[in-house]
Amino acid sequence: MPKVVIAPDKFKGTLPAKEVADAIAAGLRRAVPDVETLECPIADGGDGTVAAAVAAGFEYVPAEATGPTGERVRTGYARRDGTAVVELAAVSGLTMMPELAPLTSNTLGVGELIAHALDGGCTKIVLGLGGSASTDGGAGLVRGLGARLLDAEGNEIPLGGRALLDLASIDLTGLRRAEIVVASDVDNPLLGEYGAAAVYGPQKGATPADVALLDSALKHFADIVGTELVDAPGAGAAGGTGFAALAVLGATFRPGIDVILEMTGFADKLPGADLVITGEGSFDEQTLHGKGPAGIAQQARGIPVVAMAGRIALSRETLVENGFSAGYGLTDIESDVERCMTDTAVLLEQLAAKVAADWL
Repeated sequence: MPKVVIAPDKFKGTLPAKEVADAIAAGLRRAVPDVETLECPIADGGDGTVAAAVAAGFEYVPAEATGPTGERVRTGYARRDGTAVVELAAVSGLTMMPELAPLTSNTLGVGELIAHALDGGCTKIVLGLGGSASTDGGAGLVRGLGARLLDAEGNEIPLGGRALLDLASIDLTGLRRAEIVVASDVDNPLLGEYGAAAVYGPQKGATPADVALLDSALKHFADIVGTELVDAPGAGAAGGTGFAALAVLGATFRPGIDVILEMTGFADKLPGADLVITGEGSFDEQTLHGKGPAGIAQQARGIPVVAMAGRIALSRETLVENGFSAGYGLTDIESDVERCMTDTAVLLEQLAAKVAADWL
């Protein structure tokens, strides 16, 4: 009886990771009825991180918090044995914005979610950073945990990145602390041409003038908090939220996929496996730099690892050099890209049957 470990990330905009894994498993069983499948949906710290934790046995805890533009939103986090998994994208995410607000969107709700988890008895927080709507340096995050960000008159400044220019001091006497691990696939510094505002600001609606303003605001924030960690890997993650987590909350930074694979017990599923299948929506150069499937290939060395994706934009040679035995794209069996987006699960089943025929 062949054994296959199925560990995909989400297909962005079409299917969450769990449904991708289910479709692949169904396709394998259709081709090889006695196949043993172990599903292990993954994420890299961005959207889907809480879902990966829940699939691994964590409890989902619903909660309400402040969304990126001040509205109350229904959201939640995952919890197990005193550890909470909080996903920034689920409360302050870009996909939650009715319209972009690059100067005023914020991360207050992230701090509120962490506070909710601490109130519930959690002592360790895994904070997944990615998919953010804001560039506030994590100022909202620390405010949600009790910090007071004050102007020269001693009044609290408004939320959002632009308001950081008015910051004169930070009162941390009411700050709630915990053991925090930042999980992210972004290792950018806080400032400059590779920083939070310059690299990610435009996709959040920032004009060139906005980017310059936000970079100045983040620099001013860092001057007050302390500049030692502005160049730390991950300081620029999620609009600079990584910086506040590291510099104010004392968090440690780890590649998101490493944290997720530990959390899901991926390594424990590998003994006896004949094949590992991973994938995400688009398999390209970006996949090879800190994304989930790259971490899967690294951990599963010695076992054939097949990539499945909406499209494979890498040569076979590049795949092999990076630990993948082969790549299969939905566009290999369906030339209509629109159908690949709308009938993803059906096509994944068909493609998985082809993988089974080739590898099992």
